[in-house]
Order: sequence, then C-alpha cells, then structure tokens
Amino acid sequence: MYKVFVGDKPIILTTVVEQETNFKNYLLDTVNIEKVIKELNTTKLAEVRLIHKNAEKLLKKFLKKLPNVIAGGGKVYNDKKDILFIYRNDKWDLPKGKVEGNESIEKTAIREVVEETGVAGLQITKPLETTYHIFKRNGNHKIKVTYWFEMKTSFTGVLFAQEEEGITKVEWLDQEQVSKALENSYANIKILI
Repeated sequence: MYKVFVGDKPIILTTVVEQETNFKNYLLDTVNIEKVIKELNTTKLAEVRLIHKNAEKLLKKFLKKLPNVIAGGGKVYNDKKDILFIYRNDKWDLPKGKVEGNESIEKTAIREVVEETGVAGLQITKPLETTYHIFKRNGNHKIKVTYWFEMKTSFTGVLFAQEEEGITKVEWLDQEQVSKALENSYANIKILI
C-alpha cells in the first residue's frame, strides 16, 4: 500500500477493495486522475483508493498518470537531538528539493539541506521512507517523489533561510517544539517524524 497526498488527503494505492464509507474506490487502470484530484480538493471525501490486483505494479502504474518530479531531503539531527525545520508557505517543513543534472539522490538531499538552511557538515545516517504528493505548477499537476534521509551534524553556526525559495525561518526544534510544529505541517512530514 502507498499513500500519495493531495493537500492532506491521501490517495491510497491498494489491492484491497472495501465497502465505501467516507472514501471512493476507483480502478487504477481506468481512473481519471484529474477528476480524483478535483474531488479531493472540492468535496468532504476523506480519501480515494485506487485499486489494482498486482501489488508490485501499483506504484509504477500510478506514477505514469502524471509527470514526476524527483527530490531529495533531510531529517537532520544536531548533537542535542534537535531536528532542523524550515518554515515556508506558512507551514513547518523539512528541507528538500529537486535533483539537478545527474547528481545522486543522496547528493541532492545534502545539497538542498545546505542551500535551504546554511547547515554544513552533514552526514547521512540512513534512508527514510519515500513520500509522494501531488502539486500544481503552471496549471499542471505533477507527482513529487521525495527520497528522504536521516542526517546528523555537529554544526553550531548561524542558520540561513533561503528566501528566494520562500523560506522565512530555519530553526532547530526540540521534541516539544517539534510536536507543536507538526500541528502546522504537511501529512508527509508527520509520517517522517
């Protein structure tokens, strides 16, 4: 099963057909994805489930429905176990961004964290869950596929918000602050924390 978010509402990719309650079932092969996105954005529907009999083909078939944007990002810990957050578009988020050229996804994730926050000395400790969400750019929907990595750093320097990317704050948040920030964050970020 996979979750692809449209705002905070999920499109669930699954092999299981269940009785519809606060969600709708569609067949993945024949679904009109633009109709599904509109439905999630304009109705009280909690989620949509796209059904396909072959679990191994669910994600591959879905990703062919819209253009893909590949990104890398980091959940960064400092020596105090605080987590690095950015504030953009009036929401708390983790630093991430698109792959450039033929760089590896790990290089993308580190580069984006450095560019968006000014934090240096990053070391990847492990891969995290990959997240999926649908966004609209220039009138067209796209699927952002973000590969996340847990990182650590001993950096204690000045944090720098990359304003040209719409970032207005960069902060190290402790566990209590993280809980509060997640009240105003994205569904995908809540999954990672």
